[in-house]
Amino acid sequence: MSGPKLWGGVFDKSPDALAWAFGQSIKSDLTLLWEEFDVSLAHAEMLARTGIVSELEGKELVDGLLAVRFDVSSGNVSIPPDSEDLHGAIESLLEAKIGETAKRLHAGRSRNDQIVTVARLWLKRRCADLEEVITRVQQELLRLAEDHRGTLMPGYTHQQPAQPITLGLHLLAYFWMLDRDRIRFGHVAQMADECPLGSAALAGTSLPIDRTLTSKLLGFSSPTPNSLDGVSDRDFVGDALHACATLMQHLSRMAQEIVLFSTAEFGFVKLDQAYSTGSSVMPQKRNPDFAELIRGRTGRALGHWVGFMSMMKSLPLGYNRDQQEDKPPMFDSVSLCRDSLELVGGMLGTASFDTCRMASQAGAGYSTATGVAEALVAQGVPFRTAHELLGELVKTGIASGLSLHDMAESASPELKEALLAATPESSVALRTSEGGPSPGALDHQIRLARDRLRTARPATS
Repeated sequence: MSGPKLWGGVFDKSPDALAWAFGQSIKSDLTLLWEEFDVSLAHAEMLARTGIVSELEGKELVDGLLAVRFDVSSGNVSIPPDSEDLHGAIESLLEAKIGETAKRLHAGRSRNDQIVTVARLWLKRRCADLEEVITRVQQELLRLAEDHRGTLMPGYTHQQPAQPITLGLHLLAYFWMLDRDRIRFGHVAQMADECPLGSAALAGTSLPIDRTLTSKLLGFSSPTPNSLDGVSDRDFVGDALHACATLMQHLSRMAQEIVLFSTAEFGFVKLDQAYSTGSSVMPQKRNPDFAELIRGRTGRALGHWVGFMSMMKSLPLGYNRDQQEDKPPMFDSVSLCRDSLELVGGMLGTASFDTCRMASQAGAGYSTATGVAEALVAQGVPFRTAHELLGELVKTGIASGLSLHDMAESASPELKEALLAATPESSVALRTSEGGPSPGALDHQIRLARDRLRTARPATS
């Protein structure tokens, strides 16, 4: 309990040792170290400009903070591990550096508004970083989609062969998933883009602070409009955790398909050795462990969001110590997202696709039947009638072991023409509706994707 405290004047005894350890946040807070310095530097500059401290004292505070930051970054000094929190640790190091003037730094602020400002600043920066990494993965997906715009493969519903598609279409589905994630993190950054500093404990301060100045110095759009809400609000954390959980859910779906498509039964894709591991018992094994780990750790990101919302659901206004539990899940979820994105980008960029194997399975399971039914509709047959006719034909084919093509010779002339044309290639080529797999439709979608990446701009910039 020897660490620095920013309180205690009214107390005659120290906290119980277990209680002190239980309440410490220093290990988690270290993630916010550089943002903590930035917020204190902006506050010190504002104190000097408004005359709350003298110009000389302001310079001493700023120079002292810069010196402490250099000492910490260079390893000359370390944050005391028994500190209650990061705020107290920095002020203690500052006092050791410049003496009594360090005690003037906390004027016009509280730990309540300080920590939420630091957390918002940290999140804004991480959102910009995540948007950038998402864009890189999108670029890889787009490159592969362009390379495989004509690569046939089976499309699935209920994990059963449904209709022939192309690998290009399949990969672009994930492009647009990630595009929503990129936009979502831009929105998260916007929700964090107001500065609570100066809200103090909950009711602002009587000192002549300039909240607009500190907001501008820290890169926020404006101060938070209500001091009580400023220290109470953690919506930006909930938004971030939801965005992280959604992104991880998307990456988990991609990871599951990587695992599935790399099995011997499918054989569609082979991961590079850099993204595979072996077995300690079975020398032939090549396991997609990192895709499996992304799939597994998605549960952690989802749990963080649910746990945070459960923690916040009954809190009264004002700062409550429960809110100390908001940051560890945010740190972990953001880290999980970044690492998982980098891994997915690496897996995609080095994977090899067995295009022959994929094409050979594109028409499996009578998956061209819908194309035949639509060909009959084009001849004037009602769709339900065509559907029933093809259903009977498929049932006959399954019983006799014949394909739709095999049954063409015994069919009526109009049906024969449709059956003979029922190939995976023609099925894909005829699906010209916007968003479909035909060459023209896919090229249009690729142009849309290129335009999206070209105009993509992080909302935080």
